[in-house]
Amino acid sequence: MSTALALKYSQAHRQRFLAELKEFVRFPTISAQPQNAQAIRECAAWLANHLGRIGMKHVRVIPTGGHPVIYADHCRFSSRFSGKPESDVQPPDPPRPTLLIYGHYDVQPVDPVSEWRSAPFEPTVRGDDLYGRGACDDKGQMFTHVKAIESYLQAQGDLPVNVKCLFEGEEEIGSPNLIPFVVRNQRELAADAAVASDTRMLGPSRPGISYAERGSLNLEVEVRGPKHDLHSGNFGGAVHNPLQALCEIVAKLHDTHGRIAVPHFYDRVRKWHVEERGRMFETGPSDEDILREAGIAQGWGEVGYTLYERTTVRPSLAVAGLVGGYQGPGVKRVIPARALAKVNLRLVPDQDPREIDLLFRRYIARVTPRTVRSTVRTHSHAKPVLMNPAHPAMQAAAFAYRRGFGAPPVFLRSGGTIPVVSAFQEVLRVPTVLMGFALPDDRIHAPNERFHLPNFYNGITTSLWFLAAMGALTHPELQPGTEGVGSMAYGD
Repeated sequence: MSTALALKYSQAHRQRFLAELKEFVRFPTISAQPQNAQAIRECAAWLANHLGRIGMKHVRVIPTGGHPVIYADHCRFSSRFSGKPESDVQPPDPPRPTLLIYGHYDVQPVDPVSEWRSAPFEPTVRGDDLYGRGACDDKGQMFTHVKAIESYLQAQGDLPVNVKCLFEGEEEIGSPNLIPFVVRNQRELAADAAVASDTRMLGPSRPGISYAERGSLNLEVEVRGPKHDLHSGNFGGAVHNPLQALCEIVAKLHDTHGRIAVPHFYDRVRKWHVEERGRMFETGPSDEDILREAGIAQGWGEVGYTLYERTTVRPSLAVAGLVGGYQGPGVKRVIPARALAKVNLRLVPDQDPREIDLLFRRYIARVTPRTVRSTVRTHSHAKPVLMNPAHPAMQAAAFAYRRGFGAPPVFLRSGGTIPVVSAFQEVLRVPTVLMGFALPDDRIHAPNERFHLPNFYNGITTSLWFLAAMGALTHPELQPGTEGVGSMAYGD
């Protein structure tokens, strides 16, 4: 199938695509905040309606125990989500690969609001960038695939590959309901490969494909002392302040060399050969690049590793929040009854989040002073993933980047976590091609998040070529471990 008409369509409708992306970003879909549940439902309905209008079939908004999942497909066969009995499901003839496209429409909280130059949910174009919460993570990046699908369907009436879309509203809180959904519906979600765009490039003209991600473990440590807040004049010096005790516990989470102090934490951490570390040194960002992106002058962390290695092949522990005592203006002389720390651990092969959870709990119990009580609560976890860069789907993506950005991509490790990627690998047994379109300075998760519009348009072109490249593959060539992509013919 020629891509020429689809490319022409996408180029002719860029302004409308941008206007629709702005409409998408306006929904305040903060999944962590219960007051936004209605906005999330409205956004899910909007996205489902949009998928139907561009030509996708069997579009459904599927309730979960939390925020809804959106499913749509365009295949030469039906699925259970179409409502047809299983006996009516027919395989494609002739067979062609099936691609599962994943994305998330929920976003991070916007705090601190005072640091935003424009309202977080009033998308604003300044120069070549679209500013707004979710503009890049992940609405803008996800929308590149939606617009590529539209360009093919509207220009040619078909796609070069079977496509299934799976979009969720809980990625930013660990995908607690999507993972069970994938397990329950693995037959209906069966594919030859998955693709997700929720990662970064090295720079504006330096595309990258992530082939590894760290796992994640999100916990809360609560420390309690007296039954209620106490007057610090009456009890200060006589009662162990729970907030102080929590700080003492937090101070013991790392040793003086930047290593996590939990006993046996590193027992299963994989050691990488010098060749792999050499490749990372050659292709990844330098220490200077990472420090410049972070806006700091001096790095910190585990001795003996570059900053890129510390953020990808080594685990980490971050205290993401501390809550306790009086937070308002002025002074309140009080000993708080409780204090809370939010802790995020990033894990690497071959660490198991459940095992690390147990080790962490044992350590917190050991270092908690006898004068207070501690409780650990687990919110979410995801396993680390490692994929084969030589897989045909990865090589198809590399081809697509060369066409979309005019430069070959670098295969990178990511320090972040997309929880569903490990589920796709373990449950569906397919690799996920992580085609990043974000820039290092797009301020993801921070005030003034933005999406570089040239990356938006080039991302659509890249997705078009990726669909074409995937459509040229046959099922046997897509089996894991296959070297190269064989002989593929692509229409211009």
